[in-house]
Amino acid sequence: MNRIFSGIQPTGNLHLGNYLGAIRNWVALQRDYDCIFCIVDLHALTQPQDPVQLRNSTREVTAAYIAAGIDPERCLIFNQSTVAVHSELAWLLSCYTPLGWLNRMTQFKEKAGKQRDMASLGLYSYPVLMAADILAYKATHVPVGEDQKQHLELARDIAGAFNRRYGVEFFPLPEPQIFGAATRVMSLRDGSKKMSKSDSSDYSRINMTDDADTIALKIQKAKTDPEPLPGDEAGLANRPEAANLLGIYAALTDATLEAAVARFAGQNFSTFKKELADVAVAVLGRIGGEMRRPAYIDGVLRRDSERARAIAEPHLREVQDIIGLLRP
Repeated sequence: MNRIFSGIQPTGNLHLGNYLGAIRNWVALQRDYDCIFCIVDLHALTQPQDPVQLRNSTREVTAAYIAAGIDPERCLIFNQSTVAVHSELAWLLSCYTPLGWLNRMTQFKEKAGKQRDMASLGLYSYPVLMAADILAYKATHVPVGEDQKQHLELARDIAGAFNRRYGVEFFPLPEPQIFGAATRVMSLRDGSKKMSKSDSSDYSRINMTDDADTIALKIQKAKTDPEPLPGDEAGLANRPEAANLLGIYAALTDATLEAAVARFAGQNFSTFKKELADVAVAVLGRIGGEMRRPAYIDGVLRRDSERARAIAEPHLREVQDIIGLLRP
């Protein structure tokens, strides 16, 4: 069976956009792929992290995976730092990665900004660690958004460089896993901006750990316009807040945008928001329940770390043998 690898950084404040844009889509993959879903805590270290918050956020992402429908009996769910192969393979692969390839990575340029000389080596070599994450399990497919496409292309380049150097077909060249039209979730305070955890206003997003009352309040306070909801999709033009809220409703109910528009055509926002809040609470409320089972969450992480090592460590030993590293 083809193998999926993907992960999310435990940097806190997972929100509705993360759920609809990524995690929800992964659930369907369990039927057709051998799935590995990682909490990439080593990647999170490229930015300053509070130790207590990092541990809590790792559990939060794990709970979000499970609450969204990822079955820990069918998939692997573990945190990256517990499998040392990721770090060791990243070093080995870095020896086959020209600086010119890394210099082309646009995400480093964006995150480092004008302080590039003060940026950490970890931030610069982040794509090599991402390649190691994927190749350690010989993953064949990787779900990626626009911001990670370039990094996946680099992973393919690194795998190819290793294979050519030693005349082997050891690493598969991982393919991007492309979904249909992704749900683009915008800010509840400004329908022209993407929902983001970095927004200074907590009312701009619905966090996956918000309780029912908070979710309902945020939807109630979401920015709207004075007109009734339109009768067709064409009526959403130049109405970004209406388009965003109807899009969220459609995604949460697995309906088309056309069907959502037809359902609420001509109604006022207050009536629509009550139904939207009920749906959001029903979907996202499960995560809070999973977070109240810390022993279970830790048990999943501990067990699946062992299962991940059982897959990755033999691959690392094969790489060492191919390279010529002595293992007495």
